[in-house]
Amino acid sequence: MAAVVELTYYPVKGCAGITVVEAEVGAAGLAHDRSFMVVSEDGVYRTQRRHPRLALIAPEVEEDGGRLVLRAPGAGEVSVTVDVSGARRDVTLFGNPFRGIDQGDEVAAWLTDVLGEPSRLVRVPPEHHRVTDGRTPGTSGYADSCPLLVVSRASLDLLNLRLGEQGAPALPMDRFRPNIVIGGWDEPHTEDRALHLTLGGAELGYAKLAVRCAVTVVDQETGLRTGPEPLRTLARYRRSRESGGVVFGAKFAVLRSGKVSVGDEAVVGEWGTAEL
Repeated sequence: MAAVVELTYYPVKGCAGITVVEAEVGAAGLAHDRSFMVVSEDGVYRTQRRHPRLALIAPEVEEDGGRLVLRAPGAGEVSVTVDVSGARRDVTLFGNPFRGIDQGDEVAAWLTDVLGEPSRLVRVPPEHHRVTDGRTPGTSGYADSCPLLVVSRASLDLLNLRLGEQGAPALPMDRFRPNIVIGGWDEPHTEDRALHLTLGGAELGYAKLAVRCAVTVVDQETGLRTGPEPLRTLARYRRSRESGGVVFGAKFAVLRSGKVSVGDEAVVGEWGTAEL
């Protein structure tokens, strides 16, 4: 039986994830996922592409979202009483304009110290309205695009087999920062063909393949870039003819909100044809 084997949400875009055994899935994905974003003083989003040390920042968010704690090696921690009513400011993500609520000078100073560049923390405002693209439109917070990234264990197994053939070490799933990992599918990249997916109380609609970037070469445990893998190997067999990008995993929109738990069966209601 194919089933959910991992659930992870990322409260602060680019920072470490929180792995759980169950999660509420809303229109914008797993609860609290990418609700916060680190930005420059000009409001431009920070990413592991330029600041791999983001991976070392471990968030903890209260269930009601009212308090956020950030921790990093050698930097201690900072606690934030989350502001959801303060002044809005302009922020940009991949050049697209959004709004954010600045979370204050204390956390800004802490992030600046950790990253070595002036940084601030913003939260998605309650009125945040964003329509994501793909076969099934949806919404999300500060995620790159669609609210949920799904990857199967079989897809990673195939990649690690090919890495081994090149004399490269196997990589953990966290290199790809998925929200949902599915085990039990025998065929790699089955997630590419699952057009309608039911997991526990939630229903998901396929949006598009996930184009991968240089974040995948960052070791999520050390915050260091490790070289060309896995992008070099993936480029040999996972290059999209449509976009030209390297793809791994699939992005989904939320059709019905509900609770998802590790162990929930992955029920595919409609299959498509996988085409790179």
